[in-house]
Amino acid sequence: MSLVDYGVMISTLLLIVILGIIKTWRSKNVEGYFLGDNQLKWGTIGLSVMATQASAITFLSTPGQAYESGMGFVQNYLGLPLALIVVSAVFIPIYYKLKVFTAYEYLESRFDLKSRLLAASLFLIQRGLAAGITIYAPAIVLSAVLGWDLNVTILAVGIVVIVYTVSGGSKAVSFTQKWQMAVILVGITIAFGNVIYNLPVGIKAWDGLQLAGKLGKTEAIDFDFDIQKRYTFWSGIIGGFFLALSYFGTDQSQVQRYLGAISVKESRLGLMFNAILKIPMQFFILLIGVMVFVFYIFQDHRVLFDHNALSKIENSQSAEELNTIEANYTSNHQTKKVVAAELVEAIEQGNSGREEILTAEFQNLHKRELQFQDQARILIREVDESYGQKDSDYVFIRYVLDFLPVGLVGLLIAVIISAAMSSTSGELNALGSTTSIDFYKRLIKPGQSESHYVVASKWLTALWGLIALSFALFANLVENLIEAVNILGSIFYGTVLGIFLTAFFLKKVSGHAVFIAAIIGQSTVILCFLFLSDAFSYLYYNMIGCVVVMLTAALIQEFTLSEKKA
Repeated sequence: MSLVDYGVMISTLLLIVILGIIKTWRSKNVEGYFLGDNQLKWGTIGLSVMATQASAITFLSTPGQAYESGMGFVQNYLGLPLALIVVSAVFIPIYYKLKVFTAYEYLESRFDLKSRLLAASLFLIQRGLAAGITIYAPAIVLSAVLGWDLNVTILAVGIVVIVYTVSGGSKAVSFTQKWQMAVILVGITIAFGNVIYNLPVGIKAWDGLQLAGKLGKTEAIDFDFDIQKRYTFWSGIIGGFFLALSYFGTDQSQVQRYLGAISVKESRLGLMFNAILKIPMQFFILLIGVMVFVFYIFQDHRVLFDHNALSKIENSQSAEELNTIEANYTSNHQTKKVVAAELVEAIEQGNSGREEILTAEFQNLHKRELQFQDQARILIREVDESYGQKDSDYVFIRYVLDFLPVGLVGLLIAVIISAAMSSTSGELNALGSTTSIDFYKRLIKPGQSESHYVVASKWLTALWGLIALSFALFANLVENLIEAVNILGSIFYGTVLGIFLTAFFLKKVSGHAVFIAAIIGQSTVILCFLFLSDAFSYLYYNMIGCVVVMLTAALIQEFTLSEKKA
């Protein structure tokens, strides 16, 4: 990056963080620190909720997901609008009525202490790991592409987030997230416009989409009933519904965002903002990935986008073999460019016979490209056995660095780092509040002053920040980054959701029954993940965990505990 880009990046990030600290550092009581004195309006809540979910992984990995597999990932979010309606109708009124600081406080009043602590513990485990991933994921990509030291990148992002999250609490998180989200939306809009502008002369956006469609990249909805497919209409509507219901209804990183609202109405409006805009935003980000794919059909590039990984081969005995692969790849790519241009011409002329022939040739050339890329990855693993990142995670950042003008590169890097900071700050704030309220205040130091709990909360938030940093420093992801986070959440979310839905709708079930059922439900999901991960989409874990908990709790209550009472 140029000095101008570094200046744009640093000034953008510092301005957001400094404003957040100045505006919010005076919180003196628990309500102010965790709920922002209940003064937040729906616009701030809506952007804060969206920013907590939209991590840097979203803007690094989602375009790469579309580049590699097409638009189908958008189906992951199909159940979200309905889930947010349910959260607004059922969850929010209960939380406000009881005036809770965390979602898990409700479970003690409905069941017992052990049920509350179990749900809170599952949240802490899942979200604690996720916080490490949201720091590590952008750092591994940025460090590789920009040449930054990985550990320094992790520490720089993590320490800044810890400072302003500890200083200002929930209000600082929500305030900074509002501006971070604004920067993010401006940045991705600029990126999309730039991709369209950089398409070759004579190739319009619609032409590009038609080319991408020939390779299945524009197929956003798949009605196939095959449960082994990760993303279909049915996995999105069913599994995605349970995932979103648990995430927005029981995950403290989201619950804490809307509990800080002035009223139930403002909370609901903030969630409806997300219900309306989340799918279009994800669709737009995926569309950027598809258009980047179209751009690279006509743009020469190396066999892989992770140039740092390729450099490991260049300095090894396999360098000559890599040169051969790249030469073959380049030759194939040159032919593919010519065929693609001819295919666009045939489509515009309505020559269906020639279009069919060229489509088959275009698809075969694309398959050969994928084979050359696989050969390069095999070479890398021979040199570096730890290599696991998908090359698709490097596609968007490579485009940003190579083809955006000076100044805009710095802005887009600021977008990615802002997204990392916004999601991580929300997670740390929630981890600190849950540990403080559900464990420290409830079990270790009850009956202390407000200022005592604020100080304790700051220390606990800082502690979780250090834990997340430690995990990030030793992490090594093998999945596509955006999928890794969703898989991790799906392993735990269903069980927690089952506990809450049992509390809401199965009024006769006791705390003892739901506690046993939750352990059985969580064990079932973990076994599915370990032994049946290829049998069906991970999105169904959310439904399985929830259904197992509710059904088992009802059966235990009916046939075991009821008999004891009798």
